[in-house]
Amino acid sequence: MTPATPASGRTARRTGLAALFLALALVSAGLSWGWRDSPVTARAQDYAQSVATGLAATYVTLRGLNAFLSTAQEVEVGGSLFVQGTVQPLKVLEPIDDTVEHIAGVVFAVMLATGVLAVALGPVGGVGLGMVALACAVAAVQAATRRGGAVPLPARGLLTYGLFLSLALPLTFVGADLMADAMTAGVWEDHQRIIAEITGGVADLADAEAATDPGFLESLTAPMTSIADYRDFAARIYDNADQLLGSYVMILAVFAFKIFVLPATLLGAMFLVARRAARGGV
Repeated sequence: MTPATPASGRTARRTGLAALFLALALVSAGLSWGWRDSPVTARAQDYAQSVATGLAATYVTLRGLNAFLSTAQEVEVGGSLFVQGTVQPLKVLEPIDDTVEHIAGVVFAVMLATGVLAVALGPVGGVGLGMVALACAVAAVQAATRRGGAVPLPARGLLTYGLFLSLALPLTFVGADLMADAMTAGVWEDHQRIIAEITGGVADLADAEAATDPGFLESLTAPMTSIADYRDFAARIYDNADQLLGSYVMILAVFAFKIFVLPATLLGAMFLVARRAARGGV
């Protein structure tokens, strides 16, 4: 019986390694089609969607406050609404109204970006797994034609960045989901309480008007009690404008932290590890 030579052993090892890489390429290619339904991606998408939902609720609140302030500015000394040529003392609310509108615009932009993230996580993960499949296919070819068992450097780079897109990216949002609420709960509760205390009556007034719906002509001769309500609420908002606007900015900062800052920090750490691995340092 002829003993196995070192050359035949190396050939068998290369063949086995090539077969392994080829199998991994096929598995990765198959997973890439349904990666958006994976548990990791689904959890990350749920987190992004929950942040987008919170942003939508905040946006609606801001636009409602914006509408109230705009209406309150039309209240006139004579006790009528929308009558031209009389004094409108609540025009002092205009800077606050404009600032609320600007904050609402930023909230809408962040909400839109969050929605895009929620939609993109699945396809981007699929592209990442496609890169993994390509990397494994390249490694299979190179393992069958080259000496040594190490993963070639080009294939290693594709593999590393493919895993980064398919696993590291959604995992950062899963990690943010686990940590963000605990890290921001105090700030969120404090500023939500301040907003509720200052604007609580605005929603009640809007609901009362929606229930009565007096119509345009009747609104021109609205009773002084309604005008007084508008003035009282407007005065409360004017007197506490700095706290109100500051609290809305802090709420917006909480959302930005949850969807951008914290995931970016986790992703940056993973990226450094991935780049080091791609260069052969790990």
